[in-house]
Formats: sequence, structure tokens, C-alpha cells
Amino acid sequence: MATPPIENLIIIGSGPAGWSAATYAARAQLEPLVYEGAISEKNRMAGTLPLGQLALTSEVENYAGFPHGDLGAFLDSALPPERRQMMAPHAGEGVTGPELMELMRQQAVNFGTRVVTDDILKVDFSKRPFQLQPADGAPIFARCVIVATGASANWLGLPSEERFKNRGVSACAVCDGALPRFRNRELVVVGGGDSAVEEATYLAKFASRVHLVHRRDALRASKIMAQRAHDDPKITIHFDTALAEVLGDDKAGVTGVRLESTTDKGKESKLDVAGVFLAIGHTPNTAFLDGQLELTPKKYIVWKKHFRTDTSVEGVFAAGDVADDHYRQAISAAGTGCMAALDAERWLASQGHH
Repeated sequence: MATPPIENLIIIGSGPAGWSAATYAARAQLEPLVYEGAISEKNRMAGTLPLGQLALTSEVENYAGFPHGDLGAFLDSALPPERRQMMAPHAGEGVTGPELMELMRQQAVNFGTRVVTDDILKVDFSKRPFQLQPADGAPIFARCVIVATGASANWLGLPSEERFKNRGVSACAVCDGALPRFRNRELVVVGGGDSAVEEATYLAKFASRVHLVHRRDALRASKIMAQRAHDDPKITIHFDTALAEVLGDDKAGVTGVRLESTTDKGKESKLDVAGVFLAIGHTPNTAFLDGQLELTPKKYIVWKKHFRTDTSVEGVFAAGDVADDHYRQAISAAGTGCMAALDAERWLASQGHH
């Protein structure tokens, strides 16, 4: 029986962290193999399709190097026709999430990155070489692994929420809050923790009013954060209230919300708003690791060394939102992807693999 080949480096995940890591690793002649995830209904529902969370975002205004402008001709020249034809025509504004991710992917491929459109279902980091089990096919083996599987925003699961995602429904105020559709309009933030207050406070810079909707009678946020929400004249807090339905139409997107009381059954109200922001947390995509890497209480991978991407297993590195529960931005994820690739390159060299 033939001995299966051992890959130098396998990268699991295909968001900004994964493609940044792949680009740096490929330029370092590590011949990385990326498992970008499967195109499946299961992954669509979980928000884990290839290209990561950014592929679910419309305009991206805050990624360095991509100001507003007509990128149509550049996209046509930079991407192969078979990838380009799957994308919507460029609108002549700033780069969109799918466009940015396609460009990142192509940049990695240009340097020799190999890509497999499949999921990694489980891993064995207990012995070397590391063993990874794809959904399709036999196990694969690697000397070094970078985990860049990201974190998925938590959603309420409302059909109307799904319908208006990226058309007024968002899970990232920093990503989307400054977009023209939200400026000087009334907005809703759903949640009651520190993240929800941070989102509401940030949105208040652009919105005419922010309605913070929380299903309990007091915010779960820290006292200082809760006080900040109470003191902001542009934030109205709706206690004992839940989002029941997002209202809108195909042309305008979100036009309002239907709210329901959590204490007075049958009591409902409506608000005319242009956007709904979910701030009920994120879930890192670490379940497939099955406890083989040290995780935080919130299930994020622990970086074991300051300003390094090392995990609790030597030779396994982590990049992006799967380990970062603080910044959660495309540009910071890409930065840690670069760091992970450099860490992997130096670790492989120390093991005699160049």
C-alpha cells in the first residue's frame, strides 16, 4: 500500500486570514494546500461557505487600499472568467465583500496555492504528521497546520432576517454602519451585552436614532457600558422586548420592524427603521477540533505566545476570528494570517523542512 504524501502546510479556512496565510506561505515556497470549505446547504445555513463572512457583506469601505472607484475592468483582468461570471456586475462604487475575497483567493492561487473545495471534519493533532479527515476522500497528512475557520455571527433564525441579510440586516456595525443606506436614518440593534452597546454607540455616530432592543428588563452589559447607552441622547432602549419580524420589500430592503413584548403576551409595536443590527454574539468554528486545541470559555482558540499565533499544539497555528474575539475585522484577520504563515515557515525551518 502506497504511503500517502505528507503536505508541508495545510490551511483550513478561506476568509481573509486563510488567503493571507496562503499568499505568504506560497511565496515562501511552502506549497500550501487550502481546504476552503464545501459549497453545501449546511454550510450556507451555518454561514461557513467558502470565502468566509466577508462574502456575505455588500460594500467594504474600510479595507485599506480599496477606496471608492470603478473596479470593473480590474476585476475582469484579475480574475479568471469562470470565477468572474459567478459574481454580480461591479456597481462602480467601493469593493464588495465577494469581490475582495475573490481577489484574495486569486492572489494566493497566482503564487501556487492549491485549493480543495471541501470541509475538514476532524483532526488528529496527537501525533506527527498531523492527520486531517476531509468530508470527501481519504485522510490527509501535514507537518504543519494553520486553522483559519473564522467565527459565525449568531442570528435569531427569523425567515425575514434571512431575507434581508445585506439589504439592511447586518451583524457588524463597524463593517456596515457608515454605509449611505444607514446614515441619518433610524436603526435597530438587538442585544443587551457589551457588544450590543458598543454597536449602538458606534451607530449613533451616523444614525438619526438607534433603538436598542433587549428581551430582559436590564442590560447585561457592564455598568460603565450600560450607563453609556442610557446617557446617549440618540439611543432609545426598549426593555422586555424582542424582535418578531423584519419588515421591508425587494426594492428598498429593510423599512421597519415588528416588536413583541416578552412580558405582556400579544402586545406588539412597529418601528420605521432602515436597518437591523444583530449583536447577540459570535460562535467560533472550532467544533471540528473536538477539544484537541486549548480553547477559551467562549470556544475561541487560545494563542499561547504574546504576539504569536502558536496554539497549544506545536506546529499548529491559528489566524483570524477563530482566535480573535476582540477586533473581528477583515484587515486584522488578514494581518494574523500573515503572522501565522511566517510563524509556520520559521517553525518548519526549525524542524528541517524548507
